[in-house]
Amino acid sequence: MTPGASIERAAELIRGGRLVAFPTETVYGLGANALDPDAVGRIFAAKGRPRTSPLIVHVDSIEMARALASHWSAAADLLARRYWPGPLTLIVPKRALVPDIVTAGLPTVGLRVPAHPLALELIRAAGVPIAAPSANRFTELSPTTAGHIPESLADYTLDGGPARVGIESTVLSLVDAPTLLRPGAISITELEALIGPILRGATPAEGAHAAPGMHARHYRPATPLYLDTVSREGNGIVLRMGKEMPADPKSYAAALYETLHRLDAQSLDWIAVEPPPDTPEWAGILDRLRRAVA
Repeated sequence: MTPGASIERAAELIRGGRLVAFPTETVYGLGANALDPDAVGRIFAAKGRPRTSPLIVHVDSIEMARALASHWSAAADLLARRYWPGPLTLIVPKRALVPDIVTAGLPTVGLRVPAHPLALELIRAAGVPIAAPSANRFTELSPTTAGHIPESLADYTLDGGPARVGIESTVLSLVDAPTLLRPGAISITELEALIGPILRGATPAEGAHAAPGMHARHYRPATPLYLDTVSREGNGIVLRMGKEMPADPKSYAAALYETLHRLDAQSLDWIAVEPPPDTPEWAGILDRLRRAVA
């Protein structure tokens, strides 16, 4: 099947209310028509995801994003023009046409333009924004290749090769004071250089989360993972920076989930990971590792 035919088949399924796994530069997403509540409901059912966890809506342009936002601030425009397409999700007030199931009932929606040609082609061919969390079971490792996606999760999968970034997008709320809700490849230092001081958000004790990825336990391999360099009884491995794992944050992020998927297939008793530095450029990686610990 030619790439064009694959895109058209995937777009047809999206328009028909089905689920399509597709590549982005961060991780593979499990997508549905963001304007179809029944289709979006299938995402939650397939993943076993609680409806208190909102979904990110993928769009192909700032214009499509603005059509879904009831307010588009100067900061939103500045950030979008600087970082889109790219691994930055902006939380903004939503228009009524965005179903409440997408946003966990909140009056806000997370929007981003993915930096992957197949993702952009799919959105344009489908003609609708696509709601998409990672293409995995809830709390499990995100997929960075098509081969990582669980069988029968999607009705169709577009294979776009390995994800370049390797961890989920940075999520920034622009409702009231700018607030970082999930760290990612774009650091808070970079964002503050553009728009000024940014607060750090906290996960609510109960009720809807302001962004995806805020559960205390998330991104977990099947093998027990520990954030230290201690060797334990049984068959395990210690992943050290500059040895088993890259020493720079971009390369580390690109390798992280692929490495954990590969080790999961080896029937290990444990995985220990040397903690990376607690600095802004490593914050996204450290966040994922802390949520993945046993």
